[in-house]
Amino acid sequence: MSVVEQYARAHIVTDEEDPGAVPVVLRYDPDSDPRSVRVGLPGPHEWTFSRALLERGLRVPAESGDVRVWPCGRVQAIVELQTDNGVAVVQFESKALVRFLRRTYTVEPVRT
Repeated sequence: MSVVEQYARAHIVTDEEDPGAVPVVLRYDPDSDPRSVRVGLPGPHEWTFSRALLERGLRVPAESGDVRVWPCGRVQAIVELQTDNGVAVVQFESKALVRFLRRTYTVEPVRT
């Protein structure tokens, strides 16, 4: 199977009370789009953006279109996702994102 799907816990950064960690789905499908990853938040919220952006953003601030990624200290990373309805700022453990990215480089598209 060529699809990589990893579940992670993340914190939605808000000026309201911290809701605690929420489940997030990280997904990579090389057969659909080998250059993109997807981040799915609870509910019908999913963003697709460049795998290279996610990788670069773990080291230095990076942005493309409606998505920004930057390191936050030594062990965390922030992913900011903009929509017409507002902005979602999501804080991840960097190691979860690194583990996901490593797995994406181990899969090959299915050849037919």
